[in-house]
Parts: sequence; structure tokens; C-alpha cells
Amino acid sequence: MVKATTLSFEFYPPQTQEGVIKLKQTAKVLNKYNPEFFSVTFGAGGSTKERTLDTVLEISKLGFNATPHISCISSSKAEVKELLNKYKAQKINHLVALRGDNPSGTMNFGELNYANELVSFIKSEMGDTFKIDVGAYPEVHPESESAKQDFINFKNKVEAGADSAITQFFYNVDAYFKFVDECQKHSINIPIVPGIMPIYNSKQLIRFANNCGAEIPRWLKYKLEDYKDDLDSLREFGVDFISELSETLIQYGVPSIHFYSLNYSKTLSKIIKNIS
Repeated sequence: MVKATTLSFEFYPPQTQEGVIKLKQTAKVLNKYNPEFFSVTFGAGGSTKERTLDTVLEISKLGFNATPHISCISSSKAEVKELLNKYKAQKINHLVALRGDNPSGTMNFGELNYANELVSFIKSEMGDTFKIDVGAYPEVHPESESAKQDFINFKNKVEAGADSAITQFFYNVDAYFKFVDECQKHSINIPIVPGIMPIYNSKQLIRFANNCGAEIPRWLKYKLEDYKDDLDSLREFGVDFISELSETLIQYGVPSIHFYSLNYSKTLSKIIKNIS
């Protein structure tokens, strides 16, 4: 691996004590690859707020850098500020700031309607206490009215004070390259970190892609169908494919790669060994 290319991993908050134990084991395995941080997701409408905080603290206790996701939808400014103060008190200095989703799928805004407003609020309340990452959509956010409007929304987040961005997962590298080129044309110079989803389960992957607007290329859909329920062969193929995708990004000179781990380490370990 090119030395300049670092790694980070995303976890979701476990629902059981057994899940917490397994996540700690996963974090210990993945920490061997010297990640910049482990991020922890924030459920729709803030539904995992306390578990996100608890998971971040568990990871921090291991001596690893933990980065919570924080969203604003369905939350008041007071609630967001309370959460920020909790993280500040725990010496957490890095956040992934997102608008978030409503649990019902309908828009039920709080006092902060969009991610750029959340970033502005964090900056106004906390100054430079936190490094702030935001989301980016190389293949356009599924709720955006157009690619142009989606890019304006991203630009607004950058202008609000975002320090870097992590993309939604993609399998078409040209989409990422074109997005970065567009950023450069508009003098957006923050790091745009590619988010990569390893292939664990085809039905699950297709569901994720449908929900977030990520494109699964036609040839890849057929390939996934070929394996049906043969998970071992599917994951073996996935390791090779994601390794090649990652190597292409590294050769392009990406600042880092963010892997959506789904709290697993085995498949990721194979990918990282391939690209090291």
C-alpha cells in the first residue's frame, strides 16, 4: 500500500452484550492495520444515540480513536448541544456530521434541517473542538432533485466548515474520479475519502444500494446472481474485486480509504493484506 493512503473503518452500535464483546474483538483485529479512526453510526432519527455513545466509549477504552456519527433530523438544538458536550467531556474530537434519516422514512425535521446547518451549529457552539467529516454522494443522493442540486448541497456543507468528506459506497470508480474533479473545479480542496463496502451478502448489498442510491453495475449484478447462496464463493470473489477497486483508488492517490465493516473483520483483513 502507498504509505500516504491511510485506512478507517465504520461500525454500527451492537444491540446485545454479546455483540459488544464481538465488536471489541473486531476492533482489535482491525487495529493491527493502524487505522486513523473507527467511526460509529447513528441510527435513524437518533434511535441509537445512547448506544452510539456507549460504543464510542468502549472503543476509546481500548486506546483506539473513536469517531461518532451525529445527525440532526428530529433533534432540537439543545439535544444536539447536550450530545456535543458529552463527547467533549470524553475528549472525543472528531465527528461525522450527517442530516440523518427519519425512522418512518418521512421527513420530520427538528430545528436543524440539513447537514450544513448541523455543521454550522457545531462550529458556532464548539469552535474548532471537533474535526468534522461530512457525507458525499458521487452517484447523487437518492433524495436530490438533480445532480446539480446535490453538488450545491455538498458545497454548502464544505462552506459551513467541514474538514473532510467520506463518500457513500460505490463500485464505479469513474463516479468517484468525476466527483473529485468537480470538487477541484469549484475550489473544494478538502480530502474526499472514498467509502468502500466489501461484499458480504448479495441480497443485503442490493438492499443497501437501493436505499442509498449507490449503483451496482449490471455486470456485477449478474455476477452476484451467479453465486446465489454460495456465500464462501461470493466473498472470495468480493475480496478480489474490492482489492482491485482499492488498488485503483490508491494508484489514483486517494488520501485514505474508509471501509464499511458491518462489524466484521475476516473479509476486510484479506482485502487489506492484498493491497498492502
